[in-house]
Amino acid sequence: MSAQPTTTETGVWQRWWSRLPATIDRRVIALAWATLFVQIAIVGTGGLVRLTGSGLGCPTWPRCTPESFVATPEMGIHGVIEFGNRLLTFVLVIVAILMFLFVVRMRRERPDLFWLSLVIGLYVPLQAVIGGITVLTNLNPYVVGLHYFASVVLVALAAALVVRVYATPGPRVLAVPGWYAVTTHITSAFVVITVIVGILVTGSGPHAGDGGAARNGLDAEFMQHVHSWPAYITLGLTIVLLAAARRTPPAQRLTLWVGVLLLVELAQIGVGLWQARTGLPIWLVNIHMVLAVMLIAAMTAVVMHLTAPVAEVERTADS
Repeated sequence: MSAQPTTTETGVWQRWWSRLPATIDRRVIALAWATLFVQIAIVGTGGLVRLTGSGLGCPTWPRCTPESFVATPEMGIHGVIEFGNRLLTFVLVIVAILMFLFVVRMRRERPDLFWLSLVIGLYVPLQAVIGGITVLTNLNPYVVGLHYFASVVLVALAAALVVRVYATPGPRVLAVPGWYAVTTHITSAFVVITVIVGILVTGSGPHAGDGGAARNGLDAEFMQHVHSWPAYITLGLTIVLLAAARRTPPAQRLTLWVGVLLLVELAQIGVGLWQARTGLPIWLVNIHMVLAVMLIAAMTAVVMHLTAPVAEVERTADS
């Protein structure tokens, strides 16, 4: 016969369960923002690994060396940088677990938060595995690019989580004109294309992550021009969205979010031009990499603000 839980065990479980949030509170909001922050931060530390040539600072995975899980003094600064990036992965896991626990009690009332936090939590270990494969494949540029793009997806999910934490629960419908929604989705497609081409540009350039790592063989100078094409199309479409945002319901706050998107784009373009004209200094390239995922986060926020609760849209239509 299986052992039955004791009264004490049941009481401990009930007390623990009762302390978890049943509604959105400051803890939930703070953890949602923490989720987005750490997902962007690991792009910055991952970029530092690559740009300092520390990609093989820990030459094995999951251990840092065949004998040790942590960097050793003999590995120098490259080992410290690579191990630090791996260590941040554990922070991601802790934040993801806490985020899931903090919304699990409201899974029926807020299934959107439950599923977003669950997907992020399951995705983080997959991202770590891809990171391990990059080491085991001696920093193959396409695997490294996949590793970066996996972070792009995680940042988008984390941005959606932040938006939904502030949103009214329940069914939602489109709250903007159809052409505006279509233009927004086209803009988001060009944002993704810009990021993907940027990954290919980096894979053709000098920052391989290690002196012995291969490049993808593409013409770096030509790819920089190709990278600029969807970027400028994105900029033009964003200006259109901002100009037309005043015709959208004020409650959607699209003027604000499209404005944020435009500011990130201008910063990204400025840094991109600066780094191309100054020989790709590592600090500018790292900023460019971080701005790219911030661009994804801002674009996600714009897309998420195209809809509104059904009751709110009906009330606006009747007024």
